Amino acid sequence: MDRRTLLKALSLSGFVALGSGSVLRQVNLTDKLQKSFGMGALQGQWAATNLQHGMEDILPTQLSEALSVAHQEAAAQAVAAGSTNAETRTRYFESVFDDDYFLPEEKRATMLLAYQRLDRLQSFVGHGNFNLLSFDEALRFARNYPDIGNFTQAEMDFLDELYHIDARLYGFYGDRVLDTLTSKVNKDDVQSVGRTGHYLFKGKSSVFYDRLLSKVGDDLVLTSGVRSMVKQMHLFLAKAEQSAGNMSKASRSLAPPGYSYHAVGDFDVGKVGFGYRNFSDDFAETDVYKRLQDLGFVEIRYTTDNNFGVRYEPWHIQVS
Repeated sequence: MDRRTLLKALSLSGFVALGSGSVLRQVNLTDKLQKSFGMGALQGQWAATNLQHGMEDILPTQLSEALSVAHQEAAAQAVAAGSTNAETRTRYFESVFDDDYFLPEEKRATMLLAYQRLDRLQSFVGHGNFNLLSFDEALRFARNYPDIGNFTQAEMDFLDELYHIDARLYGFYGDRVLDTLTSKVNKDDVQSVGRTGHYLFKGKSSVFYDRLLSKVGDDLVLTSGVRSMVKQMHLFLAKAEQSAGNMSKASRSLAPPGYSYHAVGDFDVGKVGFGYRNFSDDFAETDVYKRLQDLGFVEIRYTTDNNFGVRYEPWHIQVS
């Protein structure tokens, strides 16, 4: 039995019925998930214990697995009813679909090693610095510090291929926004946002965030800002590993490396104290989100009917 068939079978055998409403009401995991994973009173500083510090856009593994069970059955019912459009895939983003692209088995071990090395790199340089780290800087740190360890040639080749691959192979239809693997974030073009560990581009992005903060109030928090190529690569590989090498499933949760609008101005916001739920559609039910919508000038990048092949992201503010 191949991975695709096995994952679908495991999901269906553990079926949890979908209810109406939010993600967490569907799987009823609020009390089971560690409350320390998320934003606290310090305006968005992660206190993650379920996943590594700095895992924006990625739901805790326990929630992801429960959603996969629920989404798999719902997607199967939708397909049986003749609904195989893109909206079915993005609505049930944790499902495994018949034409999902899986990383070849012989590359799985290399992917894991590359991800673990990036994980060590993030721990070494710190979450805030990691947001801005270029690929060349990552290689230099890895080469010079044994705690990280030098990238192997196989890992280098894998990361190069990951960037250059046409993401439409996964079912992702956004535009590539960074034109080279070694694209750099100019440190003079960004500014830190206090007590969040994140940065925003000076000018349009930072001005827009300040405007939102003044209109919505102190309940609003920046949950993710500027992301370098390395940062997005780390996030994408984390989701790909969580998805057992299903690159299509990973790309339904976040943009592949080189395709993220966080690299050119977009940012994520949430509600202070709402934790990992800021990266679920539960955020759309908060008073913070409702106040954002009431402003009348806020656009989100990934709407419920977006054409990118990405799940609904009410937290992702479109700037660029």
